[in-house]
Amino acid sequence: MTIPAEPQRIVSLAPSITEILFALNLGDQVAGVTEFCNYPPEATEKPKVGGFSDVNMEKLLEAQPDLVIAASIHIAQVVPELEKRGLPVLVVDAHDFPGVLESIRLVGKVAGAEKAAEALTAQMQERADQVAQAVAGRPRPRVYWELDPTFWTVGPGSFVQDLIERAGGENIAANAEAAWVQLSAEAIIAADPEVIFLADHPWGESAETVKARPGWGKISAVVNGRIVELTQEQTDIVSRPGPRVVDALELIARALHPDAFQ
Repeated sequence: MTIPAEPQRIVSLAPSITEILFALNLGDQVAGVTEFCNYPPEATEKPKVGGFSDVNMEKLLEAQPDLVIAASIHIAQVVPELEKRGLPVLVVDAHDFPGVLESIRLVGKVAGAEKAAEALTAQMQERADQVAQAVAGRPRPRVYWELDPTFWTVGPGSFVQDLIERAGGENIAANAEAAWVQLSAEAIIAADPEVIFLADHPWGESAETVKARPGWGKISAVVNGRIVELTQEQTDIVSRPGPRVVDALELIARALHPDAFQ
């Protein structure tokens, strides 16, 4: 499968990929995006080729792409379908901060934007290094990252756990058996997180609803008022392995170590 030297009609199958393309000044070459690609605002004006996991093959073919960039979720079904139709496909799959930099460089190389990719990744690395320096040697607060009210959270191998660690925190589910795990209320109370991040805040959970949970009143994060209610945009940047991941890293680090960023 050969990819054209500088593809002119690129279809992105994930919001993080769309953000990478626009950050590399390749917006004009983007011929299709998903319904969830909401950043930058210009991305919303591009033709839609379906959702994230449910790609509309008809709409995708209408975009006449000379390159489709997919994520790991597409490997099993979508990628073979595209290859069968003779379409060049690139899969990017980042699970941590270095992986995101690698994805950006790869997209830059394939799409003829190597210089832009080098500049962007150097800038991101520099900001990540500044965070590392700021939090070095400080006590690492215990963190509970809530994905939903049934206590799903992030575990080892997840993108968010990598960010928590780089931001100078310690994930209470760091030793879980999977990247996404469901904890019990008892386990969370026993782990006594010092900071709680509510990634489900856009869907109604808040510091008040957490305080009202039976037995949660004695958790350190609740006692000390260290419950972070994430906005929809903040949950986007934290969950997307794209250029704004460094914003997410800074956001988490400032919440964990406010005095390190005076």
